[in-house]
Amino acid sequence: MLTIRLQRMGKKNAPTYRLVIAEKGRDTQGRNLEILGTFNPRAKENGFVPNVDRIKFWLERGAQPSPTLHNLFVGSGLITDKKKAKSVYISDKRAKKIEEKKKSEKPAAAAPAPVAEVAPAPVEEAPAA
Repeated sequence: MLTIRLQRMGKKNAPTYRLVIAEKGRDTQGRNLEILGTFNPRAKENGFVPNVDRIKFWLERGAQPSPTLHNLFVGSGLITDKKKAKSVYISDKRAKKIEEKKKSEKPAAAAPAPVAEVAPAPVEEAPAA
């Protein structure tokens, strides 16, 4: 299966990435079929520069983007899918802890706080002179 993935380039602590298409089992630093663009996460403008024609060509042929690239494609309008993919893996153990935390927070948040009734302040009359 062909996948479109990011290949890390650049200096230490200053990453830039190439968008490459390669076999899913191959190393990203190994041989790839084609370079499809670049991505610089540190750049404020023009950080994501895809070769749109070639990416669409490979997507039509059945290539699958990595979750991170899928999210970049959705954000740039290259893919019309509205839902972003989860690109972070959460272990079963961590998922259970998160679920337990949500359950414990629901009852406390669901019970409304009691409203204390406030008596009107006494009105003092000015002495007649």
